[in-house]
Amino acid sequence: MTESDLPHPPTRDLCGTMLVHRRLLNESTTYRSRRAAIENRALQYERGRRSPSRTGVVTIPVVVHVVHNPAVPAQNIPDDQIRSQIEVLNRDFRAANPDRDKVPEVWRPLVADAGIEFRMASLDPDGEPTDGIVRVPTDRTSFGFDDAVKASATGGADPWPTDQYLNIWVCQLGGGLLGYAQFPGGPPQTDGVVILHSAFGTTGTAAPPFDGGRTATHEIGHWLDLYHIWGDDDGACSSDDKVADTPNQADANTGSPAFPHVSCGNGPHGDMFMNYMDYVDDDAMFMFTRGQANRMDACLEGVRASFLVAPGALSGPSRPTAGEPSARNGTAPGTAVPRAAMPGPSHWPAPAAAPGVTGTGAMGTTATGAMGTTATGAMGTTATAGATVPAQPGPDGHAGPDGEVRRLLRDSERLATEVLKEIRTVIDMVGGDRPEA
Repeated sequence: MTESDLPHPPTRDLCGTMLVHRRLLNESTTYRSRRAAIENRALQYERGRRSPSRTGVVTIPVVVHVVHNPAVPAQNIPDDQIRSQIEVLNRDFRAANPDRDKVPEVWRPLVADAGIEFRMASLDPDGEPTDGIVRVPTDRTSFGFDDAVKASATGGADPWPTDQYLNIWVCQLGGGLLGYAQFPGGPPQTDGVVILHSAFGTTGTAAPPFDGGRTATHEIGHWLDLYHIWGDDDGACSSDDKVADTPNQADANTGSPAFPHVSCGNGPHGDMFMNYMDYVDDDAMFMFTRGQANRMDACLEGVRASFLVAPGALSGPSRPTAGEPSARNGTAPGTAVPRAAMPGPSHWPAPAAAPGVTGTGAMGTTATGAMGTTATGAMGTTATAGATVPAQPGPDGHAGPDGEVRRLLRDSERLATEVLKEIRTVIDMVGGDRPEA
């Protein structure tokens, strides 16, 4: 790789997620309806009318589509760079990042372990072994936020099933974009996250000040229904990110601000610019809050409930990599691990699992639980609840005590009920309405 192979890094952290969001709001009544339902659910979690049922760590299968122009070899990033990004995600979403001690003391009690981990898929959609990396050459010199990178017909790569995998496209982006995501509720064929290759991971082509892997952390935050912390109101102080424990602020912060930075009358502590959902440099952002973790729970237990089950895309224990949190290394996918098992905040409830519960997204959803019921709705949507849930083995390979099994059954039943509610909500919303092209 030569220096001329590398693009000049953007001068500021530019995210295209809200541009995509506004385009979809303008184009699709289905998207507007789904977003309203998703926002209503998040509000119920925010106000305490519903509480998270998930108490263990969820592991999300990842497929990375490297879309590269052969004329610029640097765009075909190495495997090590991809692995470095997964390591960053696993630290950031578990509050295990070493730089979390830079969070100002006043906000340290708010630092949240979101209980989410990421693993490269080990099975492809056909059930064949994979390393979770797809490399696709293109004749495009760059991509924008129009989703062209997400389809082979427009010079990109087609997604794997988006209710089973987090699809990440890594490519050359133009217009100063570092990345963008699609909020939950959008068209399944474009669901996922896009990242500039020189803002992805911590090695290879990753270039300062965006070489800490935090662009992906930020964009996956959007994918899990987090807004920008300032509310995208162009400094009016009239909107916010719909999370109560993040201070309202006037606009995006960039670079590495000094604490405190006061805006919108939010003194004395000012903006929470070190939050992953602001625009500061990678080495200046360190945290999600409890409120943000709660909102991610609302998303995972609602529109993205398919990721709460033992993912078929993960066939077995992952191989530990240097520096990667190890709470789930050596555990079977879908096994619940207490969130407090990782370094960092331990304010979450005691662990419990939800075995036997499966769910996929709208318009083809399947749910399996412990109640022995079956529901079938419009558009071929089926929900089924199984009759039994086996006792889960403990560390010694033997079944746990009866009390633990009963708790697993209760959690399985509760999650199955939540998934069924979401299925019925989507059926009621879409009816005969198909998503616009």
